[in-house]
Amino acid sequence: MKYPVDISVHPAVESFFDPQTNTISHVVVEQKTNACAVVDPVMDIDYAAGRITYDHADEIIAYIHKHDLKLEWLIETHVHADHLSAAPYLQSKLGGLIGIGEQITVVQDTFGKVFNEGTEFQRDGSQFDRLFKDGDTYQIGEITAFAMHTPGHTPACMVHVVGDAAFVGDTLFMPDGGSARADFPGGDAGQLYDSIQKVLALPDEMRLFMCHDYAPGGRDIMWETTVAEEKAENIHVGKGTSRAKFIRFRKARDATLQMPNLILPSLQVNMRAGVLPKGDGGKPMLKVPLNAI
Repeated sequence: MKYPVDISVHPAVESFFDPQTNTISHVVVEQKTNACAVVDPVMDIDYAAGRITYDHADEIIAYIHKHDLKLEWLIETHVHADHLSAAPYLQSKLGGLIGIGEQITVVQDTFGKVFNEGTEFQRDGSQFDRLFKDGDTYQIGEITAFAMHTPGHTPACMVHVVGDAAFVGDTLFMPDGGSARADFPGGDAGQLYDSIQKVLALPDEMRLFMCHDYAPGGRDIMWETTVAEEKAENIHVGKGTSRAKFIRFRKARDATLQMPNLILPSLQVNMRAGVLPKGDGGKPMLKVPLNAI
């Protein structure tokens, strides 16, 4: 597919790091009209205490208010397994539409069974305002953004490209971080390699913004690089690493990894577009299925 790339457009990007989950949320701004989108916002949880707070999201809200921005989109690059989405909280305060890849339906079907959800849990993606297909475009003010389907980490992963800025979710990490795991249900190392190649086919000057960084080697947290830097230096796919070599490496590495600390609450909440599930009596309630993932 030919994507409508336009690197002459240079949106402003302000990024917010959440140290609890090593997640970076981004506010991308179209400066002519002050329209903006928020990518991968985080809701705070003290899992042991069963307490939800919104400190991270409130920082983003304060930034949007300070700069008199209009929130048009809340973009989820995928159904995250390591943090909870604050999209509905931001939407309640600022408006905007919540969007995710159309393969959310596959994720909902898979984890609807894992969490033994009843028939009241819709598996058609209707909890979201927009389901993106590969190549779909949308507007942030006067900028035409587009979505690239990049499965492998999860079936619903999308990279969102806004001018010369691409928000890669968990498809790629910083060059010294490599790539994300591909062993969750619906993940596939070969698909992940192919998706990474789609990203690396973007212009060399394209700015790439990460969703996570874990500061390998003790360096400072980083979240911005370029296609050229990834092609030259990425420790998993750089310098022309072959598909077969990547698959062997990714499968071997994934077999050594533990599940993310917040995977159980994250999946239950994020497959609902960030809305907390409810138990008997209508109170917010999370499930802990045993030996299910």
